[in-house]
Amino acid sequence: MAADGQSLAPKTYDSEPIPEAARAEIDRLLSSGDLFRYTAAEGAPVSLLEQEFADLLGSKYALAVASCSAALFLAIKALDLPRDAKILIPAFTFAAVPSAVVHADCTPVLVEVGENYRVDMADFAAKLDDASAVLISHMRGHTSDMDAIMALCDARNIPVIEDAAHSLGTTWHGKNIGTIGKVGCFSFQSYKLVNAGEGGILITDDPEIAARCVIMSGAYEQNWKKHPGMQNSYMLWQNKLPLYNMRMQNLSAAVIRPQLPEVATRVAKGRAGHDRVAAELNTSAFLTVPPALAAEQRAPDSIQFNLAGEWTDAQAFAFQAHAKQRGVSVQIFGLTEGNARAFWNWEFLGPAPELPRTRAMLMRACDVRLPTRLTESELDYIATALTTAAAAVKAPLKSAAIASA
Repeated sequence: MAADGQSLAPKTYDSEPIPEAARAEIDRLLSSGDLFRYTAAEGAPVSLLEQEFADLLGSKYALAVASCSAALFLAIKALDLPRDAKILIPAFTFAAVPSAVVHADCTPVLVEVGENYRVDMADFAAKLDDASAVLISHMRGHTSDMDAIMALCDARNIPVIEDAAHSLGTTWHGKNIGTIGKVGCFSFQSYKLVNAGEGGILITDDPEIAARCVIMSGAYEQNWKKHPGMQNSYMLWQNKLPLYNMRMQNLSAAVIRPQLPEVATRVAKGRAGHDRVAAELNTSAFLTVPPALAAEQRAPDSIQFNLAGEWTDAQAFAFQAHAKQRGVSVQIFGLTEGNARAFWNWEFLGPAPELPRTRAMLMRACDVRLPTRLTESELDYIATALTTAAAAVKAPLKSAAIASA
């Protein structure tokens, strides 16, 4: 069974392929050695990417940088918060998010997240008055209630940064995620919808935020002149802000740009694939996929689901093992040793806070990659492998009878 399962299962951890259109530009850059974004007076690949991405999302300004973490860091620094300012973040996110807050000399305050993977609004409201800013992670592309979040923050004049690393193409009431808060930050890491290996970008409509981020990203001397607009803002901040040198280089932009026209197609395929698998998982008495919120149109390239009902840790591990025998890798966030998405592993923050709702969710929340390139038959294979694995653990006699029929 193990050998057959391994050979039949689709490879879910292969990254999205790079379009052929990137090859000619990469060859040109390698031949010229023109890899630095500020070498050319205008028309550098990174500059073109910034304009194209801003147009794609409907934002005024975009700044391409080395990673989404770099984008988050610069966005926080651009808010000019006092040292040790408290920034609310969801307790379900990747370790890089609280790390960016710490890197920016601020203090992360973790907010409870429910079993639907979204911010617990009661806990959020209770902690908001002490906060100087909010950094909302749309973790794995799940959008929290942005209407409620923005209403609470706007009433207190608290700025909101969106970590949209997993949410390129997701909309809320038809508005692009990443454009609702003051700054939106995106990732081009290998397992994201657009694959550059590494890389990130931030977008904003605020010229002061944009100018500060540009200079701090490493636009030294007069290089800020190669970013269109905002000239008055640049003159105000030149030589008055540190240079953190978090720039993107031209090769990364050359890899990213040909993928932007494919975003809409990838979003549609990702949503269809996710929903196909989710429908099958929801037929199981032992698995449940939380639905999207009414205002949300997601752009998933993975699926998250919960082990429904009473499961012991031993049963959860057995479910993982049965799925693995069928060639499907399942990550259970709270049971994977050292998992960077489990808040109690963020020891750099000090003692873990008491967050019982988030802890309970993480101990039974499962994660499976669903790249947009998968075929319907491959998606069906994954769904069947998961439901069969769950039945093998929770209803072994019934499962055995079905297998022998």
